[in-house]
Amino acid sequence: MGRVMAQVAMVMNLDKCIGCHTCSVTCKQAWTNRSGVEYAWFNNVETRPGQGYPRRWEDQGRWKGGWTRTRGGRLTLRAGGRLKKLATLFANPLMPSIHDYYEPWTYDYGHLITAPLGDDIPVARPRSLLTGEPMQVTWSANWDDDLAGGPELAAQDPIVQQVGDRVRLEFEQTFMFYLPRICEHCLNPSCVASCPSGAMYKRAEDGIVLVDQDRCRGWRMCVTGCPYKKVYFNHKTGKAEKCTLCYPRIEVGMPTICSETCVGRLRYLGVVLYDAERVGAAAAVEDEHELYPAQLDLLLDPDDPDVQEAARRDGIPDAWLAAARRSPVYTLIKRHRVALPLHPEYRTMPMVWYIPPLSPVVDAVSGTGHDGEDADNLFGAIDALRIPVEYLAGLFTAGDPAPVENSLRTLAALRSHMRRVNLGQERDPSIAEAAGTTGDRLEDLYRLLALAKYDDRYVIPTAYGVDDADRGVIEEIGCSLDFESGPGMGGMGAAHGRAPAPPFGEASGRPDPASVETFHALRTRQTSDAPADRADLKGRVNLLNWDGNGRPEGLFPPKEEP
Repeated sequence: MGRVMAQVAMVMNLDKCIGCHTCSVTCKQAWTNRSGVEYAWFNNVETRPGQGYPRRWEDQGRWKGGWTRTRGGRLTLRAGGRLKKLATLFANPLMPSIHDYYEPWTYDYGHLITAPLGDDIPVARPRSLLTGEPMQVTWSANWDDDLAGGPELAAQDPIVQQVGDRVRLEFEQTFMFYLPRICEHCLNPSCVASCPSGAMYKRAEDGIVLVDQDRCRGWRMCVTGCPYKKVYFNHKTGKAEKCTLCYPRIEVGMPTICSETCVGRLRYLGVVLYDAERVGAAAAVEDEHELYPAQLDLLLDPDDPDVQEAARRDGIPDAWLAAARRSPVYTLIKRHRVALPLHPEYRTMPMVWYIPPLSPVVDAVSGTGHDGEDADNLFGAIDALRIPVEYLAGLFTAGDPAPVENSLRTLAALRSHMRRVNLGQERDPSIAEAAGTTGDRLEDLYRLLALAKYDDRYVIPTAYGVDDADRGVIEEIGCSLDFESGPGMGGMGAAHGRAPAPPFGEASGRPDPASVETFHALRTRQTSDAPADRADLKGRVNLLNWDGNGRPEGLFPPKEEP
């Protein structure tokens, strides 16, 4: 066994996503609520089938993201090696333009109250947040939200185009679902390999991929190299920025802000162990259909004594081993095999996995007048509805329908088995056997997917050296990421004083300095049973994460007496 390393990974259950975009908005407020990255959404929710954000990001024939395998079995960047990068160092054409993302805008609200008296009602016209000039709104990050399943927009989906013309005509009658996306924090990140200055790096302790803002020189090769197009360029600072997996929260055992605020509770966070010395070989397998099982084989069983011994040998603390044994991510990915990686054919070994949606199959059966919960009906529908399975395979298994069918059959068996349990009927072992599992395993999966509480969905050990004894004495003055134009939790880096408002980007200028709760104190309050006293809060509250426990003075305007 080679070197054992730990990775904080995520699983999203697409059956639960309602497309509310709460995760996108809270992530936006936490990390990109600054000038220079108005167009950037570290978390976005796409309606599939559709173009996505930026437009047609999956078209690697155009964007050249990810890795490709040579005839000799070596991996090379699809965008080219060092010589190609040197030739295009100052003019990189393989990068989305602002129109592929969208030109962000605000509205001329001041005109509503300053317009002279007249017969016509004044309007707030859109103005570009980049130039300040009036503009016509034609596209945005979720412009085709809820409409992407239609034939006009579905036809622009690269996966639909791969499957064939018949899908474009019939797909709207099959299904539509939401796909939340963040940085994949890959085991074999092509963005890191693309960076000429070495500013992009993958943290050894938890696998989170970050950008060193001091070393970044703005070459933007990382934008090209990322096949998921989840690296953004800050046009004000000239630096690259991306999803940080909310590592200040992860380090104290708290989930990411997108997970914390998810309305559907569809996200799971946990630690997985993997063999770092076999990542390159797994990413370079010849058959793309073997990439998914190759990545599965990389994940090590945390209950195996040999794995535990090797992990301790390589410096992984016992607390992290305990978290890996309880990891909901490992359970969904490896034990039940219902979660699948996003586009493994990019050969980056992504570590944000998805449980494919079963609801379209159930709705299709119910729409014919048959019982949508019956196991025989569901199994037959999965076999018959080849078009959606092929589409899901194009997303999650490089076109191989077998793992998708296996996942859907397990979810269908779960639904049918638990209906018999909840109705007090006798358990039918043939239902689980048809999906290659057992009734006890299905009930374990049900508890994780349907009944899991907060501490079961998010099993995150604290950072090395941070233990429970530290939490009561650590006092943060401000976020360590808060500096001028930095991606801190204080917007424009305003934790240490007021600066002049930018000419555009934030219409209301900079906020007053405010003391906010530390992540340690916040976790303590959110997991307590009783509201905190006003005296305990000491006037501090983080509105982004406020859960209603306690109401400090000044949080709401005083009630006026009649």
